[in-house]
Amino acid sequence: MHKYRSFILPIAILIGILFHKHIAMLKCILPFLLFFMIFFNFTSLNFKKLKISKMDIILVAFQIVVSAVSYLLLSPLNEILAEGVLIGVICPVAASVVVVACMLGANRETITSFTLIDNIVVAVAAPAYFTLVGHNPEMSFVQSFGMILYRIAPVLVLPLIIAALLQRFMPSFNAKLIKIQGVSFYLWAIALTITIGQTIDFIYLQGEGNEVIMILLAAISLLFCFIQFSFGRCVGAKFGDKTAGGQALGQKNTAMAIWMATTYLNPLTSIFPASYSIWQNLYNSYQLYRHDKNGAK
Repeated sequence: MHKYRSFILPIAILIGILFHKHIAMLKCILPFLLFFMIFFNFTSLNFKKLKISKMDIILVAFQIVVSAVSYLLLSPLNEILAEGVLIGVICPVAASVVVVACMLGANRETITSFTLIDNIVVAVAAPAYFTLVGHNPEMSFVQSFGMILYRIAPVLVLPLIIAALLQRFMPSFNAKLIKIQGVSFYLWAIALTITIGQTIDFIYLQGEGNEVIMILLAAISLLFCFIQFSFGRCVGAKFGDKTAGGQALGQKNTAMAIWMATTYLNPLTSIFPASYSIWQNLYNSYQLYRHDKNGAK
Protein backbone atom coordinates (compact mmCIF):
# COMPACT_ATOMS: atom_id res chain seq x y z
CA MET A 1 0.00 0.00 0.00
CA HIS A 2 2.95 2.30 0.71
CA LYS A 3 3.98 2.48 -2.95
CA TYR A 4 0.51 3.72 -3.97
CA ARG A 5 0.24 6.50 -1.41
CA SER A 6 1.47 9.22 -3.80
CA PHE A 7 -1.62 8.52 -5.93
CA ILE A 8 -4.03 8.62 -3.00
CA LEU A 9 -3.79 12.39 -2.56
CA PRO A 10 -4.65 13.33 -6.18
CA ILE A 11 -7.58 10.90 -5.96
CA ALA A 12 -8.69 12.54 -2.71
CA ILE A 13 -8.50 15.97 -4.37
CA LEU A 14 -10.44 14.75 -7.41
CA ILE A 15 -13.19 13.22 -5.28
CA GLY A 16 -13.44 16.43 -3.28
CA ILE A 17 -13.81 18.47 -6.48
CA LEU A 18 -16.32 16.21 -8.22
CA PHE A 19 -18.56 15.61 -5.22
CA HIS A 20 -18.00 18.88 -3.36
CA LYS A 21 -21.66 19.49 -2.56
CA HIS A 22 -22.00 16.20 -0.70
CA ILE A 23 -18.46 16.02 0.68
CA ALA A 24 -18.77 19.49 2.22
CA MET A 25 -21.54 18.17 4.47
CA LEU A 26 -18.94 16.05 6.30
CA LYS A 27 -16.95 19.07 7.53
CA CYS A 28 -18.14 18.46 11.10
CA ILE A 29 -15.83 15.43 11.40
CA LEU A 30 -12.70 17.32 10.31
CA PRO A 31 -11.60 18.31 13.86
CA PHE A 32 -11.74 14.66 14.95
CA LEU A 33 -9.69 13.51 11.94
CA LEU A 34 -7.12 16.23 12.59
CA PHE A 35 -6.95 15.37 16.28
CA PHE A 36 -6.20 11.68 15.72
CA MET A 37 -3.77 12.10 12.83
CA ILE A 38 -1.75 14.64 14.81
CA PHE A 39 -1.97 12.53 17.97
CA PHE A 40 -0.53 9.46 16.24
CA ASN A 41 2.43 11.53 15.04
CA PHE A 42 3.07 12.96 18.49
CA THR A 43 3.34 9.46 20.03
CA SER A 44 6.91 9.16 18.71
CA LEU A 45 7.86 12.77 19.44
CA ASN A 46 10.93 13.41 21.60
CA PHE A 47 9.62 16.21 23.81
CA LYS A 48 13.09 16.97 25.17
CA LYS A 49 14.21 18.10 21.70
CA LEU A 50 11.48 20.72 21.29
CA LYS A 51 13.05 24.18 21.23
CA ILE A 52 12.90 27.53 19.49
CA SER A 53 15.45 27.79 16.69
CA LYS A 54 16.76 30.61 14.49
CA MET A 55 14.83 29.05 11.61
CA ASP A 56 11.59 29.41 13.56
CA ILE A 57 12.30 33.09 14.23
CA ILE A 58 13.11 33.83 10.57
CA LEU A 59 10.01 32.08 9.23
CA VAL A 60 7.65 33.68 11.75
CA ALA A 61 9.23 37.08 11.05
CA PHE A 62 8.60 36.50 7.33
CA GLN A 63 4.91 35.95 8.01
CA ILE A 64 4.52 39.04 10.17
CA VAL A 65 6.58 41.42 8.02
CA VAL A 66 5.56 40.23 4.53
CA SER A 67 1.85 40.11 5.40
CA ALA A 68 1.95 43.70 6.68
CA VAL A 69 4.12 45.08 3.86
CA SER A 70 2.05 43.31 1.19
CA TYR A 71 -1.13 44.79 2.61
CA LEU A 72 0.32 48.31 2.69
CA LEU A 73 1.54 48.03 -0.92
CA LEU A 74 -1.65 46.51 -2.34
CA SER A 75 -4.36 48.35 -0.39
CA PRO A 76 -4.10 51.55 -2.50
CA LEU A 77 -4.66 49.39 -5.60
CA ASN A 78 -7.36 47.01 -4.36
CA GLU A 79 -8.46 46.45 -0.78
CA ILE A 80 -9.80 42.93 -1.36
CA LEU A 81 -6.55 41.74 -2.94
CA ALA A 82 -4.59 43.36 -0.10
CA GLU A 83 -6.69 41.63 2.56
CA GLY A 84 -6.43 38.34 0.68
CA VAL A 85 -2.63 38.41 0.73
CA LEU A 86 -2.63 39.55 4.36
CA ILE A 87 -4.72 36.58 5.47
CA GLY A 88 -2.83 34.17 3.21
CA VAL A 89 0.59 35.04 4.63
CA ILE A 90 -0.23 35.60 8.31
CA CYS A 91 -2.27 32.37 8.37
CA PRO A 92 -0.66 29.83 10.74
CA VAL A 93 0.95 26.62 9.59
CA ALA A 94 -1.46 23.70 9.29
CA ALA A 95 -1.46 21.32 12.25
CA SER A 96 -1.35 18.47 9.71
CA VAL A 97 2.06 19.69 8.52
CA VAL A 98 3.67 17.24 10.95
CA VAL A 99 2.16 14.31 9.03
CA VAL A 100 3.21 15.53 5.59
CA ALA A 101 6.64 16.88 6.51
CA CYS A 102 7.67 13.69 8.32
CA MET A 103 6.61 11.55 5.35
CA LEU A 104 8.87 13.74 3.20
CA GLY A 105 11.81 13.23 5.56
CA ALA A 106 11.68 16.32 7.79
CA ASN A 107 12.78 16.16 11.41
CA ARG A 108 9.73 15.56 13.60
CA GLU A 109 10.89 17.76 16.47
CA THR A 110 11.88 20.63 14.16
CA ILE A 111 8.51 20.82 12.43
CA THR A 112 6.56 20.29 15.65
CA SER A 113 8.42 23.09 17.43
CA PHE A 114 7.63 25.50 14.62
CA THR A 115 3.98 24.43 14.51
CA LEU A 116 3.51 25.23 18.20
CA ILE A 117 5.44 28.51 18.07
CA ASP A 118 3.81 29.74 14.87
CA ASN A 119 0.27 29.07 16.02
CA ILE A 120 0.88 30.89 19.31
CA VAL A 121 2.47 33.91 17.57
CA VAL A 122 -0.30 34.12 14.97
CA ALA A 123 -2.92 33.90 17.73
CA VAL A 124 -1.44 37.18 19.03
CA ALA A 125 -0.46 38.90 15.77
CA ALA A 126 -3.61 38.22 13.75
CA PRO A 127 -6.04 39.89 16.20
CA ALA A 128 -3.74 42.93 16.26
CA TYR A 129 -3.94 43.16 12.46
CA PHE A 130 -7.70 42.64 12.44
CA THR A 131 -8.13 45.44 14.98
CA LEU A 132 -6.48 47.81 12.48
CA VAL A 133 -7.84 46.62 9.12
CA GLY A 134 -10.80 44.38 9.96
CA HIS A 135 -14.50 44.86 9.23
CA ASN A 136 -15.64 43.68 12.65
CA PRO A 137 -14.82 46.63 14.94
CA GLU A 138 -17.10 45.48 17.76
CA MET A 139 -14.80 42.50 18.43
CA SER A 140 -11.90 43.37 20.72
CA PHE A 141 -8.35 42.09 20.58
CA VAL A 142 -8.95 39.85 23.61
CA GLN A 143 -12.09 38.36 22.07
CA SER A 144 -10.33 37.70 18.77
CA PHE A 145 -7.35 36.14 20.54
CA GLY A 146 -9.66 33.89 22.57
CA MET A 147 -11.61 32.76 19.51
CA ILE A 148 -8.47 31.92 17.52
CA LEU A 149 -6.91 30.08 20.47
CA TYR A 150 -10.17 28.17 20.96
CA ARG A 151 -9.95 26.87 17.39
CA ILE A 152 -6.27 25.94 17.66
CA ALA A 153 -6.06 24.24 21.05
CA PRO A 154 -8.34 21.18 20.55
CA VAL A 155 -6.53 19.91 17.43
CA LEU A 156 -2.97 20.89 18.33
CA VAL A 157 -2.38 21.37 22.06
CA LEU A 158 -4.66 18.61 23.36
CA PRO A 159 -3.07 15.79 21.26
CA LEU A 160 0.34 17.03 22.39
CA ILE A 161 -0.63 16.84 26.07
CA ILE A 162 -2.19 13.38 25.75
CA ALA A 163 0.82 12.03 23.85
CA ALA A 164 3.17 13.41 26.52
CA LEU A 165 1.12 11.79 29.29
CA LEU A 166 1.09 8.43 27.49
CA GLN A 167 4.86 8.51 27.00
CA ARG A 168 5.33 9.27 30.68
CA PHE A 169 2.79 6.98 32.34
CA MET A 170 1.86 4.32 29.72
CA PRO A 171 5.01 3.73 27.64
CA SER A 172 4.07 0.19 26.56
CA PHE A 173 0.71 1.33 25.21
CA ASN A 174 2.40 4.28 23.54
CA ALA A 175 4.85 1.90 21.85
CA LYS A 176 1.92 0.01 20.32
CA LEU A 177 0.46 3.25 18.99
CA ILE A 178 3.79 4.13 17.36
CA LYS A 179 3.62 0.90 15.34
CA ILE A 180 0.33 1.98 13.72
CA GLN A 181 1.05 5.68 13.35
CA GLY A 182 1.13 5.22 9.57
CA VAL A 183 -2.66 5.37 9.72
CA SER A 184 -2.31 9.14 10.12
CA PHE A 185 -1.58 9.42 6.39
CA TYR A 186 -4.90 7.82 5.47
CA LEU A 187 -6.72 9.98 7.99
CA TRP A 188 -5.09 12.95 6.29
CA ALA A 189 -6.28 11.71 2.88
CA ILE A 190 -9.86 11.59 4.18
CA ALA A 191 -9.47 15.02 5.77
CA LEU A 192 -8.04 16.35 2.49
CA THR A 193 -11.04 15.06 0.54
CA ILE A 194 -13.40 16.87 2.91
CA THR A 195 -11.27 20.04 2.93
CA ILE A 196 -11.14 20.22 -0.87
CA GLY A 197 -14.87 19.50 -1.11
CA GLN A 198 -15.59 22.24 1.39
CA THR A 199 -13.25 24.61 -0.46
CA ILE A 200 -14.75 24.01 -3.90
CA ASP A 201 -18.27 24.29 -2.51
CA PHE A 202 -17.34 27.58 -0.85
CA ILE A 203 -15.87 28.96 -4.09
CA TYR A 204 -18.93 27.82 -6.00
CA LEU A 205 -21.28 29.63 -3.59
CA GLN A 206 -19.20 32.84 -3.58
CA GLY A 207 -18.53 32.89 -7.31
CA GLU A 208 -21.59 34.44 -8.93
CA GLY A 209 -20.88 38.02 -9.98
CA ASN A 210 -17.35 38.03 -8.53
CA GLU A 211 -15.51 36.12 -11.23
CA VAL A 212 -12.79 38.68 -11.99
CA ILE A 213 -11.70 39.31 -8.41
CA MET A 214 -11.85 35.57 -7.71
CA ILE A 215 -9.51 34.82 -10.61
CA LEU A 216 -7.09 37.50 -9.40
CA LEU A 217 -7.17 36.15 -5.85
CA ALA A 218 -6.60 32.59 -7.09
CA ALA A 219 -3.68 33.69 -9.29
CA ILE A 220 -2.00 35.67 -6.52
CA SER A 221 -2.51 32.77 -4.09
CA LEU A 222 -0.62 30.53 -6.54
CA LEU A 223 2.21 33.07 -6.64
CA PHE A 224 2.43 33.26 -2.86
CA CYS A 225 2.24 29.48 -2.58
CA PHE A 226 5.38 29.33 -4.71
CA ILE A 227 7.06 32.15 -2.77
CA GLN A 228 6.38 30.69 0.67
CA PHE A 229 7.39 27.12 -0.13
CA SER A 230 10.53 28.36 -1.93
CA PHE A 231 11.62 30.82 0.74
CA GLY A 232 10.93 28.26 3.45
CA ARG A 233 13.06 25.65 1.68
CA CYS A 234 15.91 28.16 1.25
CA VAL A 235 15.87 29.04 4.94
CA GLY A 236 15.48 25.40 5.95
CA ALA A 237 18.47 24.42 3.79
CA LYS A 238 20.67 26.82 5.76
CA PHE A 239 19.67 25.03 8.97
CA GLY A 240 19.98 21.49 7.61
CA ASP A 241 16.31 20.70 6.95
CA LYS A 242 14.94 22.30 3.78
CA THR A 243 11.86 20.04 3.82
CA ALA A 244 10.87 21.23 7.29
CA GLY A 245 11.44 24.85 6.27
CA GLY A 246 9.40 24.58 3.09
CA GLN A 247 6.48 22.81 4.73
CA ALA A 248 6.58 25.08 7.79
CA LEU A 249 6.13 28.26 5.76
CA GLY A 250 4.24 26.87 2.78
CA GLN A 251 1.62 24.54 4.24
CA LYS A 252 -1.13 26.72 5.68
CA ASN A 253 -4.14 26.09 7.87
CA THR A 254 -6.47 27.27 5.13
CA ALA A 255 -9.61 26.30 7.06
CA MET A 256 -8.49 28.70 9.80
CA ALA A 257 -7.68 31.36 7.17
CA ILE A 258 -11.14 31.07 5.58
CA TRP A 259 -12.75 31.40 8.99
CA MET A 260 -10.63 34.46 9.86
CA ALA A 261 -11.38 36.06 6.49
CA THR A 262 -15.13 35.61 6.75
CA THR A 263 -15.14 36.72 10.40
CA TYR A 264 -12.91 39.80 10.28
CA LEU A 265 -12.38 40.84 6.65
CA ASN A 266 -14.31 41.13 3.39
CA PRO A 267 -15.72 37.59 2.87
CA LEU A 268 -14.44 37.56 -0.72
CA THR A 269 -10.85 37.56 0.58
CA SER A 270 -11.44 33.98 1.70
CA ILE A 271 -11.07 32.95 -1.96
CA PHE A 272 -7.31 33.45 -1.49
CA PRO A 273 -6.88 30.73 1.18
CA ALA A 274 -9.53 28.58 -0.51
CA SER A 275 -7.49 28.59 -3.73
CA TYR A 276 -4.25 28.23 -1.77
CA SER A 277 -5.63 25.01 -0.29
CA ILE A 278 -5.80 23.48 -3.76
CA TRP A 279 -2.32 24.67 -4.81
CA GLN A 280 -0.57 23.50 -1.66
CA ASN A 281 -2.16 20.05 -1.75
CA LEU A 282 -1.34 19.58 -5.42
CA TYR A 283 2.26 20.51 -4.61
CA ASN A 284 2.31 18.17 -1.61
CA SER A 285 1.05 15.36 -3.85
CA TYR A 286 3.86 16.07 -6.31
CA GLN A 287 6.45 16.15 -3.52
CA LEU A 288 5.23 12.85 -2.13
CA TYR A 289 5.33 11.29 -5.60
CA ARG A 290 8.92 12.46 -6.12
CA HIS A 291 9.93 11.32 -2.63
CA ASP A 292 8.47 7.84 -3.07
CA LYS A 293 9.86 7.51 -6.59
CA ASN A 294 13.38 8.44 -5.52
CA GLY A 295 13.10 6.23 -2.46
CA ALA A 296 12.18 3.25 -4.61
CA LYS A 297 15.36 3.55 -6.66
